[in-house]
Amino acid sequence: MTIVMRLNDEGMTQKLCLRETRSYLCIVVITIVFMKDMTDKKMDEFWVVGINYKKSDASIRGKFAINSDQYANIMQLAPQYGISEFFILSTCNRTEIYGFSQCPKLLMSMICSQTEGDIDTFTKLAYSKIGLEAIDHLFSVSAGLDSQILGDFEILGQIKASVKFSKENGFIGAYMERIMNSVMQSSKAIKTRTALSNGTISVAFAAVQYIKEHTSNISDKKILLVGTGKIGRNTCKNMVDYLGTTNITLINRTEEKAAELAKELNLNYAPLTELNEQIQASDIIILATNAQDPIICTSQMIGASDKLIIDLSVPCNVEAGVKDLPNINFIGVDELSKIKDETLQKRKAEVPKALEIIREHVNEFMEWHRMRKNVPILKEAKSKLIQLNSVFSGCNSGHVTVYNNDSEEKIQKVINTLAIKMRAQATVGCYFIEAINEFIA
Repeated sequence: MTIVMRLNDEGMTQKLCLRETRSYLCIVVITIVFMKDMTDKKMDEFWVVGINYKKSDASIRGKFAINSDQYANIMQLAPQYGISEFFILSTCNRTEIYGFSQCPKLLMSMICSQTEGDIDTFTKLAYSKIGLEAIDHLFSVSAGLDSQILGDFEILGQIKASVKFSKENGFIGAYMERIMNSVMQSSKAIKTRTALSNGTISVAFAAVQYIKEHTSNISDKKILLVGTGKIGRNTCKNMVDYLGTTNITLINRTEEKAAELAKELNLNYAPLTELNEQIQASDIIILATNAQDPIICTSQMIGASDKLIIDLSVPCNVEAGVKDLPNINFIGVDELSKIKDETLQKRKAEVPKALEIIREHVNEFMEWHRMRKNVPILKEAKSKLIQLNSVFSGCNSGHVTVYNNDSEEKIQKVINTLAIKMRAQATVGCYFIEAINEFIA
């Protein structure tokens, strides 16, 4: 830059511009550093809070299960808690809420406003994770690494459904969507590059395995399956494939769904109005519904024939007293999850591979996060350099020459250099000062 110093009025003007420039630079650096702090906001406010099978049994988890109606009610309440992005994962293993919030207690209060269980119980049993730790947790859950039955791939479909529901109602933003895209890519890679989900171990299959090992003359037994959602459907297909029986009757709240599956597998179905009669007539009863209240009551089972009841539902669909009756053999999801076999041992050997894949995808997401948060800083830096150029140009009264090359090209070159340095390290203020010096030079 060529500067021509002049005396009297022109000299006075030049000194004033330099003094203004120094003040301007201080303001600019403070602004850029402040913007960096602001761009970390998304990561610093991303939380997961929840309870799972590790610290609570199925009866407790059932009190915090969230059905679709409760989910919709929570969406109505979210603005009151200052929460604009979230989704809820409620399965037989866990109830978790992922979202952006100033503190985890807001998420806890919001979800417990709709549950049977109270917030004090939830708080005692809950875990909370923030930022990168929360993201790592989501990746592990999606891969089945945090499931009661290791590698249970059904969890991914449940996460997809929850995110879809939140997105349809406007509670998934661009940042959350990017997280979920990375999670889905990671889970897909684990499915194709490892044997973590190979074999036939899931809650649905564990139920069938239990029946096979503890029941003789299965073909003579009358089986009732209540609930033909994803878990019920999978359980039904496993019974047909591995038990070799079609002596199965299906009941579902929406009768058409039961009829459709029955036709596909050559089974029987009955309307919901015949539920009690079917319960009394059956030897084996499998429950896989979203009902909030017990379907099988103690009074129904007193004096009934011997029955095996397998409850895959959370909350539990069987009244507590039923479990103590001498004619009833009751098995719940927690008992089924303890089943061990050769497939499970093989899956454990695949865990290190799965963790490495997760690490790759988390690192890719964090690289995107770092570059994303630099974009507004770089835009602001470019804007400030253009303004700085105007400050110098304003001093160009008389015959002061400010610089002698194309300013737009020079500014872009400086910004490109700044971007490279910011990608390598995060000392934004120092690098911006360097950018200013490079621009002035």
